[in-house]
Amino acid sequence: MTGHDLIRSIIALEPGERCGFWLGNPYPDTWPIYHNYFGTKTEEELRRKLGDDLRWITPQYFTSSYKHPAGKGIFDAREYKTFHGEAGPLAEAETERDVEAFDWPDPDCLDFGDCLAALKNCGPYYRASGFWAPFFHNVMDLFGMESYFVKMVTNPDVVHAVTARVCGFYLEANRRFFKQAGNLVDGYFFGNDFGTQLDCLISPEHFDTFVLPWFQKFTDQAHEFGYQVILHSCGSIYRVIPRLIEAGVNALHPLQALAANMGAERLSRDFKGRIAFFGGVDTQRLLIYAGPQRIKEEVRRLRDIFGPCWIVSPSHEALLPNVPPENVAAMAEAAHE
Repeated sequence: MTGHDLIRSIIALEPGERCGFWLGNPYPDTWPIYHNYFGTKTEEELRRKLGDDLRWITPQYFTSSYKHPAGKGIFDAREYKTFHGEAGPLAEAETERDVEAFDWPDPDCLDFGDCLAALKNCGPYYRASGFWAPFFHNVMDLFGMESYFVKMVTNPDVVHAVTARVCGFYLEANRRFFKQAGNLVDGYFFGNDFGTQLDCLISPEHFDTFVLPWFQKFTDQAHEFGYQVILHSCGSIYRVIPRLIEAGVNALHPLQALAANMGAERLSRDFKGRIAFFGGVDTQRLLIYAGPQRIKEEVRRLRDIFGPCWIVSPSHEALLPNVPPENVAAMAEAAHE
């Protein structure tokens, strides 16, 4: 069974011959460490050596996919802020006219040639793609975190207006991309971090009002093109998982193991058989401090809890240089048992 077929079956809640495995998306500074340890030179070579079943190929991170005449990026926060806590360019926006005056990205600047070529040359692996569409964070950056959350109460109309412009761009970008990509894509993989270590960033009621309606549009769009839907959200999002399942999410990633209520036992007890589990091998402590044997024991324990519809992967995909390569090797070996 190829990685392509295996991951598709797992996400469809039809167990394959083993659990799936995805290395994740290591931080740039991590790759040289891993190449030195494994004796590899390229990302693809390393993934094949570890038996990685999935390739994440998103047009959003190909610089060639957005060709703005002035060289601007798509919601490039670096143009106007550094941290989520700082005020964004729409912090003082109070009317829809203020919103319309902003320099929004133009779908006509999109070009998917390089991304489509990468998908065509992917090999026998599951292809996760589509625009990452972190609309929750984009809106947060445009207002600034404090302004965003306050305006949900004081001026919900302006929050709706900004969200509509951000999500409208991503929906159109996905529509154009999916139409060209066709069966080159297996699953729509997109991400918004809704949780902190302890709970959701906003109440379930605000989630229902400002996030879920647009979230539903993204999942519906992907399903209309025949794609499975994988949602990435770090943090403790336990309280909204039922909403995500109802909205059509097929797999939940990355299962931040040490966040409140995100342990394998609770997730399996409450949601097993309703959604595929993707991730959960703790990167906050385990993969950093434990040894290879302990890593293998934990992967086996999680497999017993999650069952066969589980894709073994770190609880945060951006592996940092402090995760020893021997622990990554142990995780991959246990996944293939």
